Amino acid sequence: MVAKVKFAEYIIMMTSKEAAHSFYNQSLEELSHTLHESGFKQKSADEIFRLVYKRFNPNFEAVDTLSRKTIDFISTHYRFDLPKIVKVQNADDNTVKFLVELADGNQVESVLIPFAKKYTICLSSQVGCAMKCSFCFTGLQGLKRNLEASEIIGQYIVAYKWLRENRPEKIASPNIVFMGQGEPLHNFDQVKKAVEIFLTTEGLHLGFRQITLSTAGYLPGLERFSELPNINLALSLHSPIDEDRNKLIPLNKRYSLEKLFEKLDQIKLLKRQFITYEYLLIKDLNDRDEDITLLNKWLGQRRAIINIIPFNEFPGAPYKRPLTSKVNEFKTKLERLGLTVKVRTTKGSDILAACGQLNTLQSKTL
Repeated sequence: MVAKVKFAEYIIMMTSKEAAHSFYNQSLEELSHTLHESGFKQKSADEIFRLVYKRFNPNFEAVDTLSRKTIDFISTHYRFDLPKIVKVQNADDNTVKFLVELADGNQVESVLIPFAKKYTICLSSQVGCAMKCSFCFTGLQGLKRNLEASEIIGQYIVAYKWLRENRPEKIASPNIVFMGQGEPLHNFDQVKKAVEIFLTTEGLHLGFRQITLSTAGYLPGLERFSELPNINLALSLHSPIDEDRNKLIPLNKRYSLEKLFEKLDQIKLLKRQFITYEYLLIKDLNDRDEDITLLNKWLGQRRAIINIIPFNEFPGAPYKRPLTSKVNEFKTKLERLGLTVKVRTTKGSDILAACGQLNTLQSKTL
């Protein structure tokens, strides 16, 4: 049995990189199984999860329901370090962008986005991205590696803790959108595990509808989408024409619109659940009447919401943002065809935190 340790030593052990595993990579079921296999009470896992995820406090010394031996076991087998916030940027509209550093020195960005009643946290799933979408600043970085579930969860926790400390008037559990750096379905297993931990009742206890996963159309991941809980799905459509979508999303050359919609139609939706189709509106590229007609062809008979995103320019961007009048005209014409359409309000563009503007290398130089 692990020897009894003093409290100061216990804290060092919890944060030491020599500890075997990050606690945030453990589901409740895995923790419960580990405790049982090691001769401890399985129900202790519930208490540990509540302390870590509801109180954001891994100080088990303050919990009299845990035995000394259980505390010693947890402290020597898990570490509780989180990503380090390197830079915080505040936008004029109260959007907050975090540059966070991971244990190996790699960095990613996440964004805290304000809405009327609560915040939403935009999480990254990879260091960089392999999709090379021409409209996305992240794509210029290339892909370095996938994030582990603990690093995805860590982004949420550090942003939520910052929110509690700096804007206590709005501390309800933020919603989650996997729309940061990386293609979430390209890192399916770790994203799946993170989602399951986010939903755990004894943990952060988010609801299915509080989580949205956005994909560029990575078909191998979409084929496994039914393995995920019933979270929301958003597809980066951006063009109803294969030739134009090929320019925007090179992945489309391999997984055409026809193949993509065939797979999307196989996804079982809950009652009153829709797939959101993100449409990045770009001046003189995909804002024509022809695009409106073909969007109706693809989406008119499907359970769809079109989310128009006026293009957010970034340094060296090959495209231009359309005029607001053009955006409104495009929306109106789609609505006349009976489509459900929203226009996403641009937030955080002054700190390069809006959709498609995240780039770790750029943030290092600002």
